Parts: sequence; structure tokens; C-alpha cells
Amino acid sequence: MVDVLLHGEGSLSAGERELIATYVSSLNDCYYCQTTHGAVAAAHLANNEDLVQQVKRNYHEAPISEKLKSLLGIAALVQRGGKSVTADAIATARNNGATDLEIHDAVLIAAAFCMYNRYVDGLDTWAPTDMNMYRTRAAKVAKEGYLNANRELLKKSETPN
Repeated sequence: MVDVLLHGEGSLSAGERELIATYVSSLNDCYYCQTTHGAVAAAHLANNEDLVQQVKRNYHEAPISEKLKSLLGIAALVQRGGKSVTADAIATARNNGATDLEIHDAVLIAAAFCMYNRYVDGLDTWAPTDMNMYRTRAAKVAKEGYLNANRELLKKSETPN
């Protein structure tokens, strides 16, 4: 599902979708997801880790499109609760050039990452602190997508010791 949400066909770039996932994960304080998806977002955005950090700190001031800012605003509302999304937030996104599909995708990514964040944190998932581990993996995911990048890991886990 993550591969389809973040790297499947759509008018939002993979970098923009990864930024939405990163931002929602940062709001949920999920270290593993915000770091993993932030690294993948950066890999899609010419390795611009500073931009990812700016979006997490204050996307209103980040050098991104007004459309993406409005979609991040909608994602933040979804993170609070689905009923928090207002007609005004949708109208603002449309006025900034977002299509209904892009609004839908932003809502779906935000909702899915609220679930993923709770799943990851609920299992007390171990998360490396070495950023180079995230960068190396992110480059592969950005190039190949999640499914293809994970095929090696799946084969290793299926191979008997």
C-alpha cells in the first residue's frame, strides 16, 4: 500500500507525497516513519534534507508551492481527526491549484500514516539513529520504489538459515 500511495501514478510527485507522509509522521512523533520517509523525500528532492526539515518545522515558511502547503494543511487536519477537515481547507487547496484527486491523495496518505505511525510505535519498533543508514536505503527506494527495494530483504527473510 505504501508503494502505491507514495510511488504509484498520480499528479503529485513522489517527493511531495513523501513530504506529506513525513509531515504527518512528525506530527505523530513517530521517529522511525518521519526519518525514513524524510530521507526518501530528500532523495526525491535532489537530496535536499534542509527542505524536509523546514517542512517539518513550519511548512508555511518552507520554499514549496502554495498547493503543497494547502495539502499539508489538510493532512494536519486529518492527523487531528477526519472531521477536522473543513470546507475552507478544501477550498483553499482548490484555489491553490489542487485537484480533487490530489486532495483525496493527501487525505489518504495522512490517514494511512496515522495508522502506520501507531502500528510502528505500538510495536516499539527499533529505529536506527545513524542517518547514513536512512540515506542509503532512501536512495534505493527513490530509484526503485518500496516493493522493488524490499525484494532483497524479503528473499533474505524467506531463506532458511
